[in-house]
Amino acid sequence: MSVMKKLVVGNWKMHGSRAFNAELIQGLLVADLATTAPNADVAVCPPCVFLADVADALQGSAIAVGTQDISAQTQGAYTGEVAGPMIREFGATYAIVGHSERRSYHAESDQLVADKAKAALSHGLVPIVCVGETLAEREANQTEAVVGRQLQAVIDTLGDDIARVVVAYEPVWAIGTGKTASPAQAQAVHASLRAQLVKATPKAADIPLLYGGSVKPDNAVELFSQPDINGGLIGGAALKAADFAAIARAA
Repeated sequence: MSVMKKLVVGNWKMHGSRAFNAELIQGLLVADLATTAPNADVAVCPPCVFLADVADALQGSAIAVGTQDISAQTQGAYTGEVAGPMIREFGATYAIVGHSERRSYHAESDQLVADKAKAALSHGLVPIVCVGETLAEREANQTEAVVGRQLQAVIDTLGDDIARVVVAYEPVWAIGTGKTASPAQAQAVHASLRAQLVKATPKAADIPLLYGGSVKPDNAVELFSQPDINGGLIGGAALKAADFAAIARAA
């Protein structure tokens, strides 16, 4: 059972503008999360084009910055891709890899996700590796098999470096739908992931496992109180300063 500091990460997805971002960041700074949420590490992941603005605005605050995706390549003729060294240059700490929207809309394979996690680590970024099942897979009782397969690809690729990642369980059926896995459902999957990590590294208890999927201020406390849930990867609620701050305080 982990007693690590909680981690709360906001995934802004394809939302924002310079004006919107400035207002959102100001709301987060006013919330003074270093004081009001001292038991949580907090980060936000804006669209890549806003990374420099957001990193500058948050400089000196308790809020870290991450990217929503990263190329598996370091440089070269890869039109539209953004490499780890570029992301690091703008002050990012985290890189989300393998989000279900990337897996489904961009056909990212388990191996590509693992390669992206390896690239992130090689450039000094902490990968937030996303795993999750669809509603059809859950109803077919395939949840543990699906998330286990997705995580195993990363374990096989990283070896001992698996201890340096963050894992986020996001049931696809609970992303943006308003549906949320019950705390017991979420904990069951997190416990399965933790058991898989225990077989891979003696440092498994120190790997943060985040829950993502319609986390809100009114369900965050119960979710985060589960023994293997070490924080959250927050979507829609991360676009409202008051809600995101409340979730960070819940941690």
